[in-house]
Amino acid sequence: MGILYLVPTPVGNLEDITYRALRILKEADLILAEDTRTTGVLLKHFEIKNAMLSYHKFNEHQTVAGVVERLQAGETVAVVSDAGTPGISDPGFLVAREAVKCGIDVVCLPGATAFVPALVSSGLPCDRFCFEGFLPVKKGRATRLAALASETRTLVFYESPHRLVKTLTQFSEVFGPDRQVSVCREISKIHEESVRGTLEEVLIHFTEIPPRGEIVIVMSGAPEKESGKRRITDE
Repeated sequence: MGILYLVPTPVGNLEDITYRALRILKEADLILAEDTRTTGVLLKHFEIKNAMLSYHKFNEHQTVAGVVERLQAGETVAVVSDAGTPGISDPGFLVAREAVKCGIDVVCLPGATAFVPALVSSGLPCDRFCFEGFLPVKKGRATRLAALASETRTLVFYESPHRLVKTLTQFSEVFGPDRQVSVCREISKIHEESVRGTLEEVLIHFTEIPPRGEIVIVMSGAPEKESGKRRITDE
């Protein structure tokens, strides 16, 4: 049996990759890449020449069986996403699940994940938190937000820049404008920025200054005794 490695790659600064990650990428028989062009830039920077296979949300169901066969034949396979840890709002879960079912060793290397630095630097409690990733864009979004209205743990979301203002507006409607929030963008990049304050204050900021780059929203949980829930309607 081979080994399936889930290899985190930098979310910004290329120096954030680990020595171990570089070694695995060099030694693997195959690299599964979310986008071979993006991973190609990373490999070229570190002078790694290795075989890659495209593995993303549109083809992972068709690809996974062949990958498992190669692992069963003794090959070592490394999975990478465009940035961060595979499986965290990126492809990786399916192949890991199937490998585990077949008794294949699955090893995830520690490394870059966007929400961790955003959470820890937010100034909000990070001893207990709820990671939601990307919310549903339309169907099920209102239901999910309503279910989170009474969540007392710190809440963590991923969002795209063009939807940020709309999302913060909905958060203000559902959770109340006074909830504390930290919006972190461009983590580990030159223009990294964290905007902190109430939902109302941060919404005003990004309404006046349109956001760019990848975004993590970290929001305080509901007060322990809060009981009422505000609701919005699914589109």
